Amino acid sequence: MASNTVGARLLRRKPVSALIAESEGADALPAGAPEEGGRSGIHLRRSIGLWQLSSIGIGATIGTGIFFVLNSAVPSAGPAVILSFVIAAITAGLTALCYAEMASAIPVSGSSYSYAYATLGEGVAFVVGICLLMEYGVSASAIAVSWAEYLNKFLDLAIGWQIPDQLAGAPGDGHWFNLPALLLVAMVCFLLIRGVSESVKVNAAMVAVKIVILVLFIGVALTAFHSGNLTPFMPLGIGGVQVAASSIFFSFIGLDAVSTAGEEVKNPRRTLPLAIIISLVVVTLLYILVALAGIGAQPWEKFDGQEAGLAQILQDITGQSWPAMIFAVGAIISIFSITLVVIYGQTRILYSMGRDGMLPKRFAQLSPRTGTPVWNTIVVGLGVGALAAFIPLEKLADITSLGTLIAFSVVSIGVIVLRRTQPDLPRGFKVPGYPVVPLLSVGFCIYLITGLHADTFEAGAVALVVAVAVYFGYSIKHSKLERAEETAAVEQPADSKVG
Repeated sequence: MASNTVGARLLRRKPVSALIAESEGADALPAGAPEEGGRSGIHLRRSIGLWQLSSIGIGATIGTGIFFVLNSAVPSAGPAVILSFVIAAITAGLTALCYAEMASAIPVSGSSYSYAYATLGEGVAFVVGICLLMEYGVSASAIAVSWAEYLNKFLDLAIGWQIPDQLAGAPGDGHWFNLPALLLVAMVCFLLIRGVSESVKVNAAMVAVKIVILVLFIGVALTAFHSGNLTPFMPLGIGGVQVAASSIFFSFIGLDAVSTAGEEVKNPRRTLPLAIIISLVVVTLLYILVALAGIGAQPWEKFDGQEAGLAQILQDITGQSWPAMIFAVGAIISIFSITLVVIYGQTRILYSMGRDGMLPKRFAQLSPRTGTPVWNTIVVGLGVGALAAFIPLEKLADITSLGTLIAFSVVSIGVIVLRRTQPDLPRGFKVPGYPVVPLLSVGFCIYLITGLHADTFEAGAVALVVAVAVYFGYSIKHSKLERAEETAAVEQPADSKVG
C-alpha cells in the first residue's frame, strides 16, 4: 500500500536485496563484452581489481590534501598541524572500518547515499546524496585550482613564462577566471567518457608517480629539517588544531570514492574492504611524513599564501630549480589523477540517484558502446568547471569537509542500524569493537564539524534548502519506491475482487 504521509515517505527504505539485484546484471558481463541484456538493458561493467581500486582511494586522498592543504591548514594551527593530521586520520580510520563493512554488505554504486537509503530512509538518503554531490563537486574544483598553481610553477621554472594572471585565478585581484583549471576538468571528463577501464589504468599509473614524488619530497625536505621550526608547537592553541583538522578532513574523500565503484569491482565483498583499508594506511603514513618534513624544513609562518608550496620548499632548500621542476611535473600528473577519481565518484552518485528516480532518469543512462554515463559526465564537468574557474580555493575546502563529515557520520550510524535490522546479511568484513567503533566515529566527526568556519554552515544551509526543494518538488513523486507503492495500491483491489 502506498505511503500516505510525508513522514512515511521520508522513512521508507530500499531493501538491500533490491539494491544488489539492480547491480547483478554487471556480474554477468566480463570486461570488454557487449553490454546489452540484463534486466535494464545496459549495466556498469565489473572491470576493477584490488590494485586499481586501492589506487582510486590513494589517488583521490593523497593529492586532494597534501599538494595544497598545508598552505591553508598550517596558518590555522602552526607546527601542530601535524597533530591535526593525526586527529583527521584517526577519524578517517574509525570511519574506514565502518565503510569497509557497509561496502562488503552492500556492494553497489552510490556509496553513502545507497547505504543511507538501505538503513535510514529515503529522506536522509537524499540529503546525503546532495551532500555527496556538493562534496565531490567542490573537492574536484579545489583540486583543479591547485593544478593551475603547479602548472604555472612548472612553466616559470622551465621556460620563464607563466599563464597571464587574468587567466590563472578566480575573479578578483586582477584575475578574470582560471583557464588551466577549466581545461583540466575538460580533459578528465573526456577520459571518463571513453570508459572506466581505461580511466582506472591511467589513474593507477599516475598514483605510482605521485607516491614517488612525495617520497622524493620527504627525502629532500628532511635534509633541511630544523627542530626549531617546531617550536612553539601550538602557537594558536588547541582551537587552531581543531580548525585545521576540520579543514584537512575533506582530503579523506578518497575513502568514499572507493565505495562509489561498488558495481564495477571484481569480487566486491572482498575487494572493497581491502582497498579501503590499504588506502587509509598508505595515505596516513604519507600525510604525516610530508607534513612533518615540510614543517621542519620551513618556518610555519611562510606557508600562508604560498602557491605550489611543496615545490617552493624544494627550490628554497636546494637553491636550484630542477628538484622543484620535477616535483611540479609530478604534481601536475598526480593532481590530474585526483580530479579524475573525484569526478568519477560524483558521476556514480548521480547515476545511482537517477536510477532510483530521485533525479531525472537521464542521469542513469549509459552509453551502449562505452558503458559510461555520458550525459551525466558532461553535466558534472560543466558544474565542476564553473566552480574551478570562478571560485577561490580557500572557499572550497571547508565546504567539502562538511559534506564529507556528514556522509561519514551517516555510514557509521548505518552500520549500527543494519546490524540490528539485518544481522544475518552476508558481510565480507565486520567492524571490530562493535558498537564502540561506529559510535566513536560519529563522535569524532561531530567534533570536526564543530571546528568548521561559520560561513561553511551557511553554504551547508543553502545546500539543505536546495535538497529539500528538489526532493519535495520532484524526487518524492518520481522515486522508484513511490511508483512501486502506487502500482501495488492499484493492483490490490483487483486482486481482492478475484479472490
